[in-house]
Amino acid sequence: MSDGKYVMLKKLPEDEGPYELQLNRLFSTEPLASNPRNHCAPLLDVIQLPNDPPIMVHSQLRLYNSPPFHTYGEFIVFFGQLCEVRHLFSPLVLLPNSIVQGIQFMHENHVAHRYVLLSTMQPKFVILYFRDCTSQNIMLDPSRMYPKSFHPMVIGRTRDFRGRAKGRTRTWCRPRYFLIDLGLSRQYDLANGPPLEIPLRGGDKSAPEHRAMETPCNPFPTDVYYLGNLVREDYIQVRTFIRSRIKAVLSHMHQKYYGFEFMKPLVADMVQEDSEKRPTMEEVVSRFSEIKSQLSTWKLRSRMARNNEIWPVTAWRTVSHWYRTVGYVITCKPALPEPK
Repeated sequence: MSDGKYVMLKKLPEDEGPYELQLNRLFSTEPLASNPRNHCAPLLDVIQLPNDPPIMVHSQLRLYNSPPFHTYGEFIVFFGQLCEVRHLFSPLVLLPNSIVQGIQFMHENHVAHRYVLLSTMQPKFVILYFRDCTSQNIMLDPSRMYPKSFHPMVIGRTRDFRGRAKGRTRTWCRPRYFLIDLGLSRQYDLANGPPLEIPLRGGDKSAPEHRAMETPCNPFPTDVYYLGNLVREDYIQVRTFIRSRIKAVLSHMHQKYYGFEFMKPLVADMVQEDSEKRPTMEEVVSRFSEIKSQLSTWKLRSRMARNNEIWPVTAWRTVSHWYRTVGYVITCKPALPEPK
């Protein structure tokens, strides 16, 4: 770019390109582009090549969980932004010409993302499409956390590959999170009632309503499931690939992180077997706001500790964490690092 900004390119698949480009342009055009609840990755440019699919240009992004969250406050800000996105796109209707607040924002504009991958998948760059709201489609803006950037393929290294990429924490930099991979997303006209479509399976194939692939279903409750399942699978219970019976036992006995009891009731409702019993994104945002208001500053600044840490590692990380926390307090860094 002429301003020295690092970008990423995506060549549109022929089977998804028209929808993805259309929705990217929709959310990158006023009045939606400047809406603070819009967490769809901004479309910077489109490269048109003769006899070839168009190429979308986006700012360089990084997976939302790289580096890992340090505090519960950092996680709370992430989940809140993602809910915003879902509400913005909540029921989107596909118009011929046209990462919780983020999802909410999409749903308000009648768009269902329908594709959210879990973080165990390999990284890839895709555009937000709420039919595929999985962790591989949720990114963060690393420009402030990594001012000297990083290698695009091996993100733990510098761009010249001569050393480790040095970054700052979320609490210090207050990043924004974005949804990508809109290829499976659709916009709907709610004047005709709730949309019913044959399921489009994205990265997360565990949605109960997708077991019968020929039965039409409403994609918006599925978005709610994807978001709840992301939290459940990546932060509350252990993902394991052993036999289902053992997995069922382990999923109730072990957690990836300690201290997420405050999220369990909401997540349990979001992943209910019956999609009609799940809360809407508006209800998710309301309940999450109530949860957020009940968390103390001590809890928000506390370290997210994995359940498999051995005690020497825990001791070292705890001391390092509170050393950083003292610096945050002295420099007046908030416990909830929300973007300015």
